[in-house]
Amino acid sequence: MRSSGEIPSFAELLAGCHTSAVHLELRDSYADNERFAAWRRGDRIDWKGRATWWHPYDQTIADAVARGVVIRRARIISEPVSEYIRWEHYVTTANVTAGEQVRWLPRRLATDIALPGNDFWLFDGALLRVHHFDGDGAVVEDELTDAPALLKLCAAAFETVWDRATPHDQYQIR
Repeated sequence: MRSSGEIPSFAELLAGCHTSAVHLELRDSYADNERFAAWRRGDRIDWKGRATWWHPYDQTIADAVARGVVIRRARIISEPVSEYIRWEHYVTTANVTAGEQVRWLPRRLATDIALPGNDFWLFDGALLRVHHFDGDGAVVEDELTDAPALLKLCAAAFETVWDRATPHDQYQIR
């Protein structure tokens, strides 16, 4: 495994991706950020004014999808959802507009799934970027690996979650 200082950026990893990138999220909250703070204050996004919310991340995703890369994101969440997840559900419109496929799985439906302990991105089923967070949800370090056992565990976990999860446009926040 290589640690954060030696890892290419997400954009570089995705640029080298040929067929698929999958992302599994396991937390009910992540570190505070200005966009979340604005939402908490009552600010809402004008989804028709794309220039006001489209970020470089969205373009990176759109470019990869245009090249034929299938990008899927699955989130395992507790219900009732946290305030952070309520916000993530709201801003997922940007992910979907950029070309990601997103699904939601209530944690109670994941009890029998062998899950890794950390969020990850898996690129082309061959390269794994593992995210390590502190207790408040800030990224402490990322690791990059191609260890076969980890690739197999994470790919299987993601596919099981994906098969059970509800597509974004059908998942209703409770």
